[in-house]
Amino acid sequence: MPIAIRMPALSPTMEEGTLARWLVKVGDKVSSGDIMAEIETDKATMEFEAVDEGVIADIAVSEGSEGVKVGTVIATLAEEGEDIASVKPASGDTAAPASASDETDKGASSGQSQALAGTDAKALSPDTAAAPAPAPSSSGGSRVIASPLAKRLAAAEGIDLAGVKGSGPGGRIVKADLAGAKASASAPAAATPAPASAPAPSQAPAASTPAIQAQDFGIPHTEDKLSGMRKTIARRLSESKQQVPHIYLTVDIRLDALLKLRGELNGALATQGVKLSVNDMLIKALAKALLAEPKCNVQFAGDKLLSFTRADVSVAVSIPSGLITPIVKDAGSKAISAISTEMKDLAGRAREGKLAPDEYQGGTASLSNMGMYGIKQFEAIINPPQGMIMAIGAGEKRPYVVEDALQIATVMSATGSFDHRAIDGADGAALMKAFKELCEAPLSLVA
Repeated sequence: MPIAIRMPALSPTMEEGTLARWLVKVGDKVSSGDIMAEIETDKATMEFEAVDEGVIADIAVSEGSEGVKVGTVIATLAEEGEDIASVKPASGDTAAPASASDETDKGASSGQSQALAGTDAKALSPDTAAAPAPAPSSSGGSRVIASPLAKRLAAAEGIDLAGVKGSGPGGRIVKADLAGAKASASAPAAATPAPASAPAPSQAPAASTPAIQAQDFGIPHTEDKLSGMRKTIARRLSESKQQVPHIYLTVDIRLDALLKLRGELNGALATQGVKLSVNDMLIKALAKALLAEPKCNVQFAGDKLLSFTRADVSVAVSIPSGLITPIVKDAGSKAISAISTEMKDLAGRAREGKLAPDEYQGGTASLSNMGMYGIKQFEAIINPPQGMIMAIGAGEKRPYVVEDALQIATVMSATGSFDHRAIDGADGAALMKAFKELCEAPLSLVA
């Protein structure tokens, strides 16, 4: 009996992916554990292993296909003894990826699965929230299945969805299906023109339409299709700023003692091939500060507050396709040398797109360092569902009062962004104070 091979969910929030490359072809025999394909999620490229044994009888989705929904049949496997020539390709309820004309529909669908704890995913989808009620149906109240975008366009154009045949999954009406219906709807509209003072129907819902229309004003430019990662970054950061009330707290930190200790430690660790960065020491300092001030090591979860007994620090790493945050787990109990070795490995594999989902999903707080670019101070956006993020500026020589005397010291500005639903200002201030003290008296980081 033929076996359907479906698009796997390679992470808890994955809804679709890109089938980057097939490593097998029709007629190849595969066994359990064999690598069959490479699949790109919004964060990494991962290998897809065979579960069953058999012969590849059909490949339904070609390599390079984008937006392949989880559960879509991508290939058919013939069991041992079956003639692949007589095997019919497996079918499933989940449809193949939507066409380019329905790109907005895909975005609306993919935006409905988020990692925000305690939040109604339906409420987070801009298309779902902004979509007006569907056009009245002339079929006597029968249910019309249509995408949020199709419903919105139908309402704007005065199209009765009851008379439109859907080509999407399970007969779902998508944007492309409205093209023919739009032409037929325009004839009666022309016979009874609207008064000159009335706005065009397509202009009415403009305020609630989330799509941003490009305007080039004749300026030379290029257009690049957004990657899955960039779409995810845009969606999550927009949600964070819209839904999470941020409070920002900044402290100036004298780094001279930390830099001196770093030099001494690197001298001692040179024979082991370990070289500590300032960032490695700041990861340790943030983790210890979170453990010292547990009211900041939390997440807002609707009607609950999650309090963590371990500090897992997500560290922002810039990669060619965007930004990813690999996690140093239990950073508070690890030696700085162990943190340094782990970060080099995580950052290297992040740039290669080889991180496993559990290596970048989760974390109890984040750290973002832009000091290497000469940025003096900035306010980072919280990475939901975390409760805080520490933004690190450049260490620079500044006039600084030391023991009631004005001196020149190496000073760094650090800004904590806190979710004010979960963390009070006083508790955030206590964390910033603890972080500052750990950096200025750094021997406690190695104690």
